Amino acid sequence: MSPHRPSGWPEPPMLSIQLLKDRARPVVARVEPVWQRLYDVTVPLAHRARPVFRPVSRLGWTVLVVAFGCWLLGWACGWIELMLLASAALILFVLCGVLLVGRSKLRVTLVVEPQRVVVGTPSAGQVNVVNMSRRAMLPIALELPIGRDATRFNLPLLRGAAEHEELFVVPTQRRGVISVGPAMTVRGDPLGLFRRTVSWTPLTEIFVHPATVPLEALSAGVLRDLEGQTTNDVSMSDLAFHALREYQPGDDRRYIHWRSSAKAGRFMVRQFLDTRRSHIATIVDSDGESYPDADDYELAISAAASVAVRSIQDEQEVTVLAGSYAVPASLDRRVLDTFARAELDGHGLRDLTARAARMAPNTTIALLITGARTSFIDMQRAASHFPPEVRTMALRVDPTTATGVSGIESFTVLTLNSLSELPLLLQGALR
Repeated sequence: MSPHRPSGWPEPPMLSIQLLKDRARPVVARVEPVWQRLYDVTVPLAHRARPVFRPVSRLGWTVLVVAFGCWLLGWACGWIELMLLASAALILFVLCGVLLVGRSKLRVTLVVEPQRVVVGTPSAGQVNVVNMSRRAMLPIALELPIGRDATRFNLPLLRGAAEHEELFVVPTQRRGVISVGPAMTVRGDPLGLFRRTVSWTPLTEIFVHPATVPLEALSAGVLRDLEGQTTNDVSMSDLAFHALREYQPGDDRRYIHWRSSAKAGRFMVRQFLDTRRSHIATIVDSDGESYPDADDYELAISAAASVAVRSIQDEQEVTVLAGSYAVPASLDRRVLDTFARAELDGHGLRDLTARAARMAPNTTIALLITGARTSFIDMQRAASHFPPEVRTMALRVDPTTATGVSGIESFTVLTLNSLSELPLLLQGALR
């Protein structure tokens, strides 16, 4: 007994807890091996049984849990009625599960044509189902997800090697990427306790491109040595010969035309025309705060796609940035897939322009497309990411304002009211 504690007082709590721990150690040492063995047995069984119970629906699990609950409660309380109810539920569960026994041997083919369409252009598909078994296949449901919806086909009785076709139409009223498939067969019971799906085809994407308008050639560019388009700008060093003129102090003597100089009695030098190759960077502001209406963003996408199509037709490289989607220098028409995927994801004009300047250092024309809420200062700050020799223009989409051209000498702002006015607007701005 402690000298500082009076006799008859209880033991301190810490000593009692320690005593309990000492007594529990032998029990834990005996139970732990049993628990470990039980865990080693049940976990593999649970993994193996998972595919068996995967087709059970939420309603099926509810029926199963209620059945076991009624059985335990009836056994504990002696209620025969509850035990009979539990037995009936279990029998019903087992009978519904019997309907899923067996597998279908099918060959399912999904064809969608065309896979790239302009908004509003119809696209159709076909599902072909062949019974690869020698036995007849009972009627079964076939589900085909199309975008956010799903189409359900009821396949008839198919005898061995029999074939069945189903047609469907893909809605293309709005720009975007529509996922079609995978085609899945669905087997279940009339009560919905089980549902087993089997996927037969891969996922197919349908690209709905934005509407575009034809534009005239975009010929503005910067000086290039070997490839490009001939312009009317006179140069002293290029590949496109233009004319001869009298020698001036400071001219390169390598370009003196000696035969013409001998005939004229004075030095004559060659003149050339600049050849330029355009690299157009098209940046679409994807910040929702820049557009008063969602349709304004669709107009911006259509304008950018029109410029990209014209650039590809002229064999000019084009770099596209639309939100989180970007395509470096390309001459492929599949660059329109980027416009199909684009959406308002919060990427502002300044960040996209800075990214475009890093991606395409050889840019000759930069077209910044934004909405009516973007101020002139914000557009000018975004354009400052490109060097001075790059011709930078901003296209502001504003259906409430008349189409026109404004801005200062080094920075042009175009206002677009409708897509049909884009050709004349760009033609006047690029003169």
